[in-house]
Amino acid sequence: MTVNSVALRIALVLVPSTIALACRQPPPQDPAALQAIIADIETGWETADGTPFRQHYLDFPGARYVESGGQNEGLQDLIENHVEPEGDVLDTLALELTNIETTFEGAFAWAIADVEVTATIKADGRQIHRRGYETFLFRLVDGVWKVVHTHSSTRPVPE
Repeated sequence: MTVNSVALRIALVLVPSTIALACRQPPPQDPAALQAIIADIETGWETADGTPFRQHYLDFPGARYVESGGQNEGLQDLIENHVEPEGDVLDTLALELTNIETTFEGAFAWAIADVEVTATIKADGRQIHRRGYETFLFRLVDGVWKVVHTHSSTRPVPE
């Protein structure tokens, strides 16, 4: 075997591998993409509509969503027992997610936001006004960012 034939064989192995690695795109790190998902979720809460949750959340066994000491287990539980019923209980629900900070690590990302909630309870007219923070965990699935966990913690705003 000549030096040239060995070099050719090595090149035939290394060149395709090098090209494949060079062509691999890193996961997108676009804060605006996560912020758009969060805005859709905000609208879903305000309108008691599960559609944005079905679109943006990854439905998987073991999924849990936590809010001020309570939790929903699984996407269906979140939508049917929390998101949609709030439309029957609350009037003029306003949710503001601001100061959104995003961090990316490969196919994993998270966002932390300030949250403010105001609403009126339909049954008795009591006002709700709470502030706190919300964390969203995301995973890149088939090129699309999906929410895999949320945790919201708020406290009453002193009047």
